[in-house]
Amino acid sequence: MTRSIATRTGDDGTTALLYGQRVPKDHPQIEAVGAFDELNATLGAAKAADADPNRRAALEHMQRDLVALMGELACAETDAARYLESKFTKISDADLTRLDDVVAALEARGLKFDGWATPGANPRAAALDVARATARRAERRLVALGAHGRHARPLLLRYTNRLADVLWLLAREAES
Repeated sequence: MTRSIATRTGDDGTTALLYGQRVPKDHPQIEAVGAFDELNATLGAAKAADADPNRRAALEHMQRDLVALMGELACAETDAARYLESKFTKISDADLTRLDDVVAALEARGLKFDGWATPGANPRAAALDVARATARRAERRLVALGAHGRHARPLLLRYTNRLADVLWLLAREAES
């Protein structure tokens, strides 16, 4: 027998965190995971709008990073140490360094930008700007978790901030 996506366990307005604790679907952690899920989907749209295999691969790597980040956010504060000790993939300093390298490479190209961007120059740039704006929303949800008792590793915030920077620069590059 195949498993169904429709478990019906969420029909009461709750959902499960990674290790089984149930919380309301509007819980701040679920909001944060949902924002990163949206970001993952927008990266998929940006990837689909890009014909370059190297950029597509880079976007896909970012998507895999987001899956790791979401996993970490999807456990209760009381299970954070358990998660860090698990075999699940986690965001690392090397992932942040990779994004820093992308920022440096894009900035070395002498991209022209002044102030706010006006998205929509072409489909690829627009898709990247949607992803960037979604990344900033996810970043705000991540920051808000501390006020609700879920203290994410600081590396996750640095990674998210840098990812939004990368997406902004990629959008500007797509416009040129």
